[in-house]
Amino acid sequence: MTEFITPLVGGLLIGLAATLLLLFLGRIAGISGIVWGAISNQSDRLWRWLFVWGLIIGVGLYHAISGAPIPSYDMGPVAAIIGGLLVGVGVKLGSGCTSGHGVCGLGRLSLRSLAATATFMGLGVVTVSVVRHLL
Repeated sequence: MTEFITPLVGGLLIGLAATLLLLFLGRIAGISGIVWGAISNQSDRLWRWLFVWGLIIGVGLYHAISGAPIPSYDMGPVAAIIGGLLVGVGVKLGSGCTSGHGVCGLGRLSLRSLAATATFMGLGVVTVSVVRHLL
């Protein structure tokens, strides 16, 4: 039952956070835009840093309270850096990330976000297939 409840609660909390951010600050909860605004010289950096730290602390609290293991990956730092750079390029090309388009954009019935999310998901499936079965 935990396999059903944990993702359900997590999804509800993500939706609640995105809704509250839009309601109170009029901002979209796209993580790439929030992080970029936090590290760049923007005047509204405080809420962005609070949001980012909330994400980090929330994950830590979840693992501490639930006892769930922290995921581990069998890749080296070079692969992680290359993967991170490729994600960054994709975020720039897609004018946003999966949280901005997939969570917030689809919730607002944006056709652009539907196209972006379909592209993210489709290329994710292709990437996993290539990495797991061809490399």
